[in-house]
Amino acid sequence: MAQPIDLNSDLGESFGAWRVGDDEAMFGLVSSANVACGYHAGDPRTMAESVALAVRNGVALGAHPGYRDRVGFGRRALDTSPAEIAAELLAQVGALDAIARAGGIRVRYVKAHGALYHRLAADEAAAHAFAEALARFDPTLPILGPPMSAIERAADAAGLRFAREAFVDRGYVADGSLVPRGELGAVVDDPSAAAERAIELAETGAITADDGSRVALAPDSLCLHGDTPGAVVMARAVRTALEGAGVEIRSFA
Repeated sequence: MAQPIDLNSDLGESFGAWRVGDDEAMFGLVSSANVACGYHAGDPRTMAESVALAVRNGVALGAHPGYRDRVGFGRRALDTSPAEIAAELLAQVGALDAIARAGGIRVRYVKAHGALYHRLAADEAAAHAFAEALARFDPTLPILGPPMSAIERAADAAGLRFAREAFVDRGYVADGSLVPRGELGAVVDDPSAAAERAIELAETGAITADDGSRVALAPDSLCLHGDTPGAVVMARAVRTALEGAGVEIRSFA
């Protein structure tokens, strides 16, 4: 029988009058929510709304820090120094945690966003700066990130728990990295296909790459992007399929 698995999504990405995704619905379908902290997306009011939704739905609240890049939604590679990455991490996690405390809960884990997420997977110096800063802030906070990566090694070195993540709505290449956005097979937009991938990952810990090879990921958490068209339909299909297969959905945090 498959072990329990976490289902997470990137949420809280609205800003002012600009609404991104259907957070009301998504918070009811996931067990962990990666909430934007105001740099790549989100704002204080949206963070407060996300905290309230996490409380109402019994969802673990995660901080989702990114590059200071609203125009590029945090998906552009920036030459930010490791020291600045560390300082900006603290600013973002601290902001969300303050709002969470006022709402009666706490930030439970941290997952980097977009281009920062991918940089931390490969850049040892940036990964260690990120992990060491988080350990100084709160050594009990886990990091959620890609398996077999620089950030996993940095978390281990800093004495932090690391939770491995896999994406049900993104394609993989043979080395375990994601197919770059814009390339064929980068995004899985069929709910049935996403549901099948979720069961495959939960039951086997592996996924089929774009070249047909198998990639062992051993995930603790499965991610669905909340800003993609049809995200709610896909999340509902994934959750229904996992529960139908007898897989318990439970936050890793």
